[in-house]
Amino acid sequence: MPRSADELRGIANTLRAHAVRMAYRSRGAHLGSCLSMADILACLYWNSLRIDPTCPGWRHRDRFVLSKGHGASILYAALAERGFFPVEELETYCELHSRLTGHVTAGVPGVELSTGSLGHGLPVGCGMALAAKRDRSASRVVVLLSDGELDEGSNWEAILFAPQYELDNLLVIVDYNRIQSFGRVKDVLDLDPLSDKFRAFRWAVREIDGHDMEQLIEGLTATPFEPGKPGVLIAHTRKGKGVSFMEDNLAWHYQSPSSEQAMLALRELGA
Repeated sequence: MPRSADELRGIANTLRAHAVRMAYRSRGAHLGSCLSMADILACLYWNSLRIDPTCPGWRHRDRFVLSKGHGASILYAALAERGFFPVEELETYCELHSRLTGHVTAGVPGVELSTGSLGHGLPVGCGMALAAKRDRSASRVVVLLSDGELDEGSNWEAILFAPQYELDNLLVIVDYNRIQSFGRVKDVLDLDPLSDKFRAFRWAVREIDGHDMEQLIEGLTATPFEPGKPGVLIAHTRKGKGVSFMEDNLAWHYQSPSSEQAMLALRELGA
């Protein structure tokens, strides 16, 4: 059953709290990258994706690929909270012999593709979408990219490929938080005007506030944006969203929280 915007905001903060705990316990990185996409994941997994947690391999499911595989912890949190595996398993994140590794790994129920080497998710997603088209399947493919990942040439090959084959069952979401591993996106390799670039490549484009749940609900359910065209949702987000001292702060691409910082973050998240 679809959730209200208020319910989805609560779910997103639950996912953020899980990610904070996982980063603290594992001394892991990429917490800021996880927090920026929490609202997107909440809307996808509780409102948009056609999935069955009791049957992860259901043939007619929608496929979701997290191409920014370094955001693994919050994807695992979404899968656990959605019922793909027990929430208690999140406590094993990055431990020896755990299947919940630091980058998204196939073999975890609900994970479609191992990712982490940036620039791979969209090309594979195009293949999934083309296969679904040829099977006359109603399945959608949704790929979440980071902005810094768009530096990879393999993405632009895929961006050329998708409209050529009229993959209107493919939706790309760009987590446009404007910070990548070593600096501001505009300083490393400026992407703007990003929407114009996608339009020039014959994509249907929408831009939204990636933390406005009403805009997310509309953007993620109104697909395809244009028949015969792949769609891209450029979601303007903030690195570290939800935790004041992490927001828009490059340090939280790699930094893990201390005990005090984790407690402060959880308090701000209402956890």
